[in-house]
Amino acid sequence: MQIAILTFDGFNELDSFIAAGILNRMRAKGWAAHITSPTEEVMSMNGVTIRRQRPLEFAREADAVLVGSGIKTREVAADAGLLARIVLDPERQLVGAQCSGTLLLAKLGVIGDLPACTDLTTKPWVVEAGVEVLDAPFVAHGNVATAGGCLASQYLAAWMIARGAGLADAAEAIHYVAPVGEKAAWIERAMGVISPFLVPAAGTAAA
Repeated sequence: MQIAILTFDGFNELDSFIAAGILNRMRAKGWAAHITSPTEEVMSMNGVTIRRQRPLEFAREADAVLVGSGIKTREVAADAGLLARIVLDPERQLVGAQCSGTLLLAKLGVIGDLPACTDLTTKPWVVEAGVEVLDAPFVAHGNVATAGGCLASQYLAAWMIARGAGLADAAEAIHYVAPVGEKAAWIERAMGVISPFLVPAAGTAAA
């Protein structure tokens, strides 16, 4: 499974890095999550500059795509040229968005009239884009999932692993990153959040 984690200038480190860290726990099974950006370098909302691993166009060929959030997401959403470079296919790909990344999925027409999750700051903009926002950390409809709140990125990663490999692999990945002494509780919570949304959808990419 090759995964593009879309990361734009002004990105939120928690969104991109937590998801990448958890998903790359599957590296031994051939998975790889790549920081995917429109430019060679992007700077986070806190001034951390990183080099991309893949260009933005990698999103169209990846098996799965996660859209991270950031303080400049509204600028990205208003940039028609930049949006045109993002080609997604939910019939073939697993697609997820974190916080303000949900706004980008809305602008790309991926969410349609389905309810979605986002963070509290972004909620008014997503509503303005015509999307019903749920008071929940995570929701998925077939191959498309959205999450709200930085630490909800673990749910997106666990859902993607569960869909592409299985619940056991998802639980193992969460076990690795969960705090010592709280691992069982974290696994139970994560599996409880994503399990209702794990009905396989036709055309899902296999690991």
